[in-house]
Amino acid sequence: MVIGFWSVTALFCLQIGFTAYAQLRLPQVAEMFTHLGFPAYFRVELSWAKVLGVVLLLAPVPAWLKEWAYAGFAITLGSALIAHLSVGDGPKAWGWAAATGVLWGLSYFCWRRLQATPTKA
Repeated sequence: MVIGFWSVTALFCLQIGFTAYAQLRLPQVAEMFTHLGFPAYFRVELSWAKVLGVVLLLAPVPAWLKEWAYAGFAITLGSALIAHLSVGDGPKAWGWAAATGVLWGLSYFCWRRLQATPTKA
């Protein structure tokens, strides 16, 4: 279970890290935020929130902080799907959010299983 957790969490964090970078640096991603009706400052604040969330998932922090990071990512990914669908975008636009949501779900499931496993003293 530990190897599965770290494998899927690493992929999830790489994906989220890439989207944070893309939101800050790639003009076509900035254009997509405009297309969705979001102000420019939102993509910057969302990028830094993603970076913070990735740090929380990878660092040895209390479980409640990881829980908040997972919750934030769930809201972010769900909101991305809703935003794309509300403007009529097709799977090419919302597919990244959906695929990343699957990685999120696997990571969260594995993490919760690890939390429920008793540790040996």
